[in-house]
Amino acid sequence: MRPSFMSAGLISALCVAAVLPMIGELWTHAAWSEESADVRLSFGPVVKQAAPAVVNIYTRKVIRTSQTLSPFLDDPVFRHFLSEQLGRSSERVQRSLGSGVIIRSDGIVVTNHHVVKNSDAVIVVLSDRREYEASMIGSDERTDLAVLKIVSQKEKFPTLIMGDSDALDVGDWVLAIGNPFGVGQTVTSGIVSAVARTLAGITDYRFFIQTDAAINPGNSGGALVTLDGRLAGINTAIYSQNGSNLGIGFAVPANMVQVVVKTILAHGRTIRPWVGIDGDGLTQEIADLLGLQTPSGVLVTSVHHGSPGEAAGLRPGDVVLSVNEHKVADVDSLRYRLTTLPLGRTATLKLLHAGSIRTVNLQLLAPPETPPREVTEINGHNPFSGATVANLNPTLAEELGMAFNENAVVVMHVRQHTPAEGINLRSGDVILEVDGHRIQTVRDLTQLLTIVVSSDGWRIALRRGENVLHVMIREN
Repeated sequence: MRPSFMSAGLISALCVAAVLPMIGELWTHAAWSEESADVRLSFGPVVKQAAPAVVNIYTRKVIRTSQTLSPFLDDPVFRHFLSEQLGRSSERVQRSLGSGVIIRSDGIVVTNHHVVKNSDAVIVVLSDRREYEASMIGSDERTDLAVLKIVSQKEKFPTLIMGDSDALDVGDWVLAIGNPFGVGQTVTSGIVSAVARTLAGITDYRFFIQTDAAINPGNSGGALVTLDGRLAGINTAIYSQNGSNLGIGFAVPANMVQVVVKTILAHGRTIRPWVGIDGDGLTQEIADLLGLQTPSGVLVTSVHHGSPGEAAGLRPGDVVLSVNEHKVADVDSLRYRLTTLPLGRTATLKLLHAGSIRTVNLQLLAPPETPPREVTEINGHNPFSGATVANLNPTLAEELGMAFNENAVVVMHVRQHTPAEGINLRSGDVILEVDGHRIQTVRDLTQLLTIVVSSDGWRIALRRGENVLHVMIREN
């Protein structure tokens, strides 16, 4: 029995010896398979595809300030002795940093307006450390976007393809690529926390992608990238109490970026569709009165005569529910939906009209330059002397970020130490009435100022923002 036992043990030992290499090979294969799976789940391939198109941006601005050398400079004796010092100015260089994204192989870069505004020089640094000067093509403060051109001789640059930001869902993975705190190109990951987030105080077009991907100072103008390597948005702002990331960042959606870049490249400035309506968001009370289940939509309050909105059949009291089947929640979302559509196209609007649902076709047209602006500086002995005024038209209203629903005169500029500054007249004020006379054009104002003799003072009505101010100016 013993030999049989020994033979069985020997056979077992031989079997184990033979199997061990196979187990090792299988283990190695399993480890490799697990490692391969990790590679497939890595963000590395996306970063390799997208990062070369994300650049660091450095700007420089020279600020010149005159030195006040003595309180006695008005005295001719002191001026004689200090003549060599007069006119001397000091200079300091203000530098800032940010990020940008190359969207065309010929060197077209999109970044934030606040990164490059008023800069004297812009340097673009690629991920491989190559440096180039860049020139400004155009900038749009209202969306906080700017378009640059890398100065280069026919060189081809890596690009990032625009994605469809409307296809994003809450919970989608995204990557933020930029230059936080100037440490160099950095990648952070997170998810889409919210879409269609509207926030006051960032841009006029308050419609953002919110993400918890770490965004810090210096990331501004960088890319928010989807996992298929496309541009989802341009990182713009963070919500923070101390200037560092708290997990709440905001990006301008790629669909907005695409339209702004296209119009700037074509016209040197942003041109947005003009509808010619004013509207307000709905409250639950108004929604109940209208028979709507939720307070979602825009109540049309006025329609400008001769506007595309009037031609489409919009009337005061209508409620805009959707644009091209995209639901409209409030005024900001309506503005966003219309602004991200190209000029010359037609938008389909769903309305609640007189208690029933209907659809209308809206022509997306550029705002007209009528009436002509007739920019004029007011002179003479009157309270408006020193103010530059113009006829408000749809184009000028769009440039100033104002609503246009009537012919009016707007203040463009106020010179210092003038009567206009003395009555606290401000840029953007709309002059409604002077001594009871309705003001609709610059000619109305200038003619009135030459014939009105105010013995007891001037009675002026202004619209400043949403408020109407009545001012009484008494002659000294």
